[in-house]
Amino acid sequence: MAALADWSNAKPAPGRARGVAVVESFNTFVAQVVEMSMGDEGPRIHKVWCAVDCGVAVNPDIIRAQMEGGIGFALGHILYAEQTLDDGMPVAANFDGYRSLRINEMPAVEVYIVQSSENPTGVGEPATPVIAPAVANALAAATGQRLRVLPLALA
Repeated sequence: MAALADWSNAKPAPGRARGVAVVESFNTFVAQVVEMSMGDEGPRIHKVWCAVDCGVAVNPDIIRAQMEGGIGFALGHILYAEQTLDDGMPVAANFDGYRSLRINEMPAVEVYIVQSSENPTGVGEPATPVIAPAVANALAAATGQRLRVLPLALA
């Protein structure tokens, strides 16, 4: 993973920070490195490097698509999704009132599929749980603050 993101040799550009996380999900191992910067509207994720070990890669194109989709899905939730209640009822009653990731906010994603002879494992969800700790680690590197509440917003 470190080689994929050139962690040892290439420092992030000025104003950018990186974070890393690893998760096992559905017997699949996923590691992600996030490069982000802080802007007036909060964190901006520029790039995600994703390594996935899901056993024999039956269909690499599907694996890449699932990793990219899981990253985009999760980023929308960890950066913007907040569901507040008013008298027990959700304030955002439909998707028009619920902030999600927009296409222009999707970072570049580079997926590396680990060669393996193990039995195939899941690729539908494993990219989703690892992006939040990677972003939180990048935010901590950028700001010195550890955030523990979603959405990840600086106070």
